[in-house]
Amino acid sequence: MNKGKVLFIDTAHPILTELLTQSGFKCDFFQDYQRADFEKIISQYQGVIIRSKIKLDRDFLSRATQLRFIGRVGAGMENIDVQAAADLGIICLNAPEGNRDAVAEQAVGMLLSLFNRILIADREVRGGLWLREQNRGVELGGKTIGIVGMGNTGSAFAKKLQGFDVEVLAYDKYKSGFGNAGVTEVNLDEIYKRADIISYHVPLTDETTYMFDSQITDQFVKPFYLVNTSRGKVVHTGHLLQGLKSGKILGACLDVLEYEGLSFEAIQESPDFSLLARQKNVVLTPHIAGWTHESNEKMAKILFAKIQQLAV
Repeated sequence: MNKGKVLFIDTAHPILTELLTQSGFKCDFFQDYQRADFEKIISQYQGVIIRSKIKLDRDFLSRATQLRFIGRVGAGMENIDVQAAADLGIICLNAPEGNRDAVAEQAVGMLLSLFNRILIADREVRGGLWLREQNRGVELGGKTIGIVGMGNTGSAFAKKLQGFDVEVLAYDKYKSGFGNAGVTEVNLDEIYKRADIISYHVPLTDETTYMFDSQITDQFVKPFYLVNTSRGKVVHTGHLLQGLKSGKILGACLDVLEYEGLSFEAIQESPDFSLLARQKNVVLTPHIAGWTHESNEKMAKILFAKIQQLAV
């Protein structure tokens, strides 16, 4: 049965193309196309698969006269005008269930790397230095961790922390009743009062842009560590640097930076980034927390299952 055509604007695990084709869709992918090229052909398609290559704004979607669904291979929907899509009767789907474990594992791994000076010690040993006392670590056990955002990744992070002998406090503006034996549901003030570590797991919206800034730093009762695996612009880098310099922020684990481009494939140089990159108490990775081999396949399968449930 011919269900129509699906345009892959970004790459995805091959199994997604395979499953869509088997179910009756014709899939197209034009690797070198840019926004203007997609605008010329989008009216031919019933579905779109995207990560972050271009913005699907109202102008673009108005050209998609046959479009029934948009599938985001990932969690964040900030590159899609969801309201415009709804106005046009286009269903938006994503797959945060597919990479939540990958993000959670990365957050734990970055914290352990920071606390145990693993990256620093590794470079020193490779350079012929054997410095034991200078690389004495800090244990995660006994710490209080505040999680902001208890969606897929926040909940998975809380679960991964079980067994580390930590206290987990969690806040979510739009959810309640998620507390359990391993997680205490609290307000933000309680996190600022008690946490040794704060970890952000929120989507990027107008409300969460620069959610972490110097005002938040000032509200913490004691020095703390910052983890951000959500979106770069959730954290104000300049204010983070101020906190690191003052000692109020003891260290940071950042998988995302506010200097990333639209597609997350590169970063823009800036004085603040150059300064951040020189901090020994900061662990940086290139937006790879949800970027495992396993999550790539899981997101494709989850997205296909959601498309299958649509009457398309």
